[in-house]
Amino acid sequence: MPTTLTLKSGTAWADAWQRCLTVAPEAFRDDRVLNLWNAAWQADGRALPAVSPVDGTPVAGPPRLDRATARQAVRAALDQHRAWRHVPLPERRAHVAATLDALAEHRDLLALLLVWEIGKPWRLARADVDRAVDGVRWYVDGIDTMLDGRAPLDGPVSNIASWNYPMSVLVHALLVQALAGNAVVAKTPTDGGVACLTLATALAAREGIPVTLVSGSGGELSEALVRAPEIGCVSFVGGRDTGAAVATAVADLGKRHILEQEGLNTWGVWNFSDWETLSATVPKLFDYGKQRCTAYPRFVVQRSLFDAFLAAYLPAVRTLRTGHPLAVEHPDDPYPALDFGPVINAAKAKELHDQVAEAIDRGAVPLHRGTPGDARFLPGQDTSAYVQPVTLLNPPRSSPLHHAEPFGPVDTIVLVDTEAELLAAMNASNGALVATLSTDERATFDRLAPHIRAFKIGHGVPRSRGDRDELFGGFGASWRGAFVGGDLLVRAVTRGPAGERLPGNFPDHQLVPRPT
Repeated sequence: MPTTLTLKSGTAWADAWQRCLTVAPEAFRDDRVLNLWNAAWQADGRALPAVSPVDGTPVAGPPRLDRATARQAVRAALDQHRAWRHVPLPERRAHVAATLDALAEHRDLLALLLVWEIGKPWRLARADVDRAVDGVRWYVDGIDTMLDGRAPLDGPVSNIASWNYPMSVLVHALLVQALAGNAVVAKTPTDGGVACLTLATALAAREGIPVTLVSGSGGELSEALVRAPEIGCVSFVGGRDTGAAVATAVADLGKRHILEQEGLNTWGVWNFSDWETLSATVPKLFDYGKQRCTAYPRFVVQRSLFDAFLAAYLPAVRTLRTGHPLAVEHPDDPYPALDFGPVINAAKAKELHDQVAEAIDRGAVPLHRGTPGDARFLPGQDTSAYVQPVTLLNPPRSSPLHHAEPFGPVDTIVLVDTEAELLAAMNASNGALVATLSTDERATFDRLAPHIRAFKIGHGVPRSRGDRDELFGGFGASWRGAFVGGDLLVRAVTRGPAGERLPGNFPDHQLVPRPT
């Protein structure tokens, strides 16, 4: 008989919420989080209802501000910026280091909030917190050299980021921007992460970091967070549709910007034979259900190798472990070891199910479909946000799965016969953040890789956003503005010599340092 699962002891949403009230009572009320602006926690905005993708449990929703209040918040951030930019670097470093110590102290609570709010399995949630803390410590240790000959911007940095990496992308960026001498403004993602970000922001604000945290719709707040003259730089992470509107606004205003947008990251297989290594890699590519900007949802496979590819791929994808991230056999058991839990919400799950069904109706061949019976769920729990892994061969060109990133556990495979077809299929989305080519001969990789339109290209290994001194950017429509990573992140949010051209993809120039 199958074992009946239960919730791990002490991990209920009510437990996490009570711990937030205890750790940061200034930022949390009995039933809502607050906005932070003008150096004070404000009980303003209309708090929207929200549910966890994990099992439909009601959680804290974002307290959405109106346009006028957002403008007040940005004006107040400029006042903070004008004071903070003159704080000596050793003092700024001390403030940021103290914030990192506080984040590390509350690591497990931040991770638990990520599990409930955005459905990350425990291993990945803790890794998100650790990457934020460890990554910023690297900047704390090396910031003197990075700031040599540079000065803060004329106004605060405005951050609009997607929901999937609140700590290792958004909080990491905020703290490095502040370390470089800027006040920082952040909008909580609409789809999740508000409690985690509120707690992290509360810990930073206590240590004197000039941070503003507000919630609201992009359309309502864009006038303040993107177009306001007080803003010195806009940092955006998200999809191409929203990113295109932001790109148009910042280009019109001549404003400093960092716009990381999605692309269809591809994995090519050509003249290849190391199937054991590929098979071991496949499950790792499904971490967090491929809800990552550097996920690989498309394999482009040489037709003559397709049988060998399937023999390596299918057994690997059948090992994937999914389900409720906090469901255990006994209350005191360790957290379950899962590859992924739910997608971000039930609406996204339905979208993916509909896209898969439509693609099959139009001719795609289903090669693998996981079943809910393979997953670990609590008795009677809401599973509407869960999508089991799916693999399709040759999605039709009319399908979004052919040309766009699904942002979910859906793989597609395209077969090719020539190197020209391989490159065309790997460049289907007019630029990507990462790509990989698995081929036995290094000479073949060296010949083909320069024609792949991705910022980072792996030879038989996946590439990621990276940490510390690793650069990050994108080609084509996947990136606009300054590149980041290493000292490039500091350069992107500071002023250098007159006439300086930043590495990046700008309307008037493209300067591309090739990452290693």
